[in-house]
Amino acid sequence: MADYIYVDNSNLFIEGRRVAAVKTGKAPSIIEAMNQKILDPTYNISFGKLHSFLTGDDLSKIKRAILFGSRPPPNDSIWKHAEKAGFDLQLEDRNFSNKEKKIDTAIATKMTKDAYKQGKKDEDLFVLVAGDRDYVPTLLELAEDGFKVEVVFWGHCARELRDAASNFINLDPHLENLRF
Repeated sequence: MADYIYVDNSNLFIEGRRVAAVKTGKAPSIIEAMNQKILDPTYNISFGKLHSFLTGDDLSKIKRAILFGSRPPPNDSIWKHAEKAGFDLQLEDRNFSNKEKKIDTAIATKMTKDAYKQGKKDEDLFVLVAGDRDYVPTLLELAEDGFKVEVVFWGHCARELRDAASNFINLDPHLENLRF
């Protein structure tokens, strides 16, 4: 399916819990789940299932699959599971307020660098697994230069991001298939 894959883990994880909250009746709609900060704390994504979903059957075609996220405490093994599933990791430290920082810019930078240093416009597909508008300028620039960038995210993905992508794949129908 993809040659280059970039996953914003926190964005995928938190918004997946919102989608699960709606599906299980904890929230009446995704808007309410967002406004009221309603999450389904039992929902977790399987890194192995996510990797398989994103890469398809031909693993030889994958040039890079990176999962971006915050550095966990030393005793946390979550990232070991992601590596075992086939993802490279790019971890960033949280700031002094314990907020995640530098993830969006790290993804945009790595995607752009890969496209211009290694990417083949007529052959390669770049896949972004994130849903916020921060990535729109990157996608627009890559598209303007002939690169194909697909966005894979939950149905409430930012409209501007969907519009900037070559293609959009809605993860909502795959919620249970991706469950850990």
